[in-house]
Amino acid sequence: MRRIHILHENAAWLPPLATAMDQRRLPWTEWFLDSGTFDLSEPPPEGVFYNRMSASSHTRDHRFSAELTAGVLAWLTRWGRRVVNGPGALDLEISKVRQYAALEAHGVATPHTVLVAGRDRIVAAAKRHFPDQPVILKPNRGGKGLGVQLFQSGDSLANYVQGASYEPPVDGLQLLQEYVRAPRPFITRAEFVGGRFLYAVQVDTSDGFELCPADACAIEDANCPIGEAPREKFTIIDGIPDALRQRLERFLAATGVEVAGIEFITDADGRTLVYDVNTNTNYNPDAEARAGRTGTARSGPGAIAEFLGGELTRLRIAA
Repeated sequence: MRRIHILHENAAWLPPLATAMDQRRLPWTEWFLDSGTFDLSEPPPEGVFYNRMSASSHTRDHRFSAELTAGVLAWLTRWGRRVVNGPGALDLEISKVRQYAALEAHGVATPHTVLVAGRDRIVAAAKRHFPDQPVILKPNRGGKGLGVQLFQSGDSLANYVQGASYEPPVDGLQLLQEYVRAPRPFITRAEFVGGRFLYAVQVDTSDGFELCPADACAIEDANCPIGEAPREKFTIIDGIPDALRQRLERFLAATGVEVAGIEFITDADGRTLVYDVNTNTNYNPDAEARAGRTGTARSGPGAIAEFLGGELTRLRIAA
């Protein structure tokens, strides 16, 4: 029997999609890729394979899950299986450098970024490329905004890099990036399913850069003055500019990414810069509920379930 196979390593992120799949009575199973044994000479099961491997897997003690998934995806591809978010998507998921190169190659602007290998090179690189200005330090392979920090001065950056609290990136690569000043403390995350725009979310960044929208990553509403209602951290908005949407859809088609959340920011001069492509996207249930999308094909989990179900039907028809 052909099934939908969901490849992942984080059980806390699976329930919304599992519920959407069950509501539609789709046959599915999960492959929890923290470890495993695979006979590469044998054909994989029949069906549709959806890769949800995350760049942050190492933060859950699954250090080699991404590498294992890369091998599994190669096996699936060799046998001609239908893979959603295949090897190309995983390659972008685990490297912001490769994300930025692919984005720029397809006409999508990204922030000024400097790749640094070596802890002892970070401070000098910041002084050279971002003199007398704030700078963001982030890991090349991150996830959920973890490890992203803003430094207002070279001295504060040096104190961190040379101090005991410094955390080396899992792949040894750090990025120094220009700090983009937005008129208001918000970024936008555009969600795509099946390579097509689904909706956009405005995200309040007042409390920092850890922007994972899933229930499992929930944080309190942003602080607000006494007497005012708290701000919602995630709010679904009407849409994004058509020209940007078209460029992002073309980028996704060219790189083989079918499900993604793409984050961008617009500065005071009107520059729109994309700084993250998340191919293991999650959705905020409260924001979807306020927008009347819960349980429908217009929700993130619902749209993915409908898309995967459609792909499974196409396989059955073609058989």
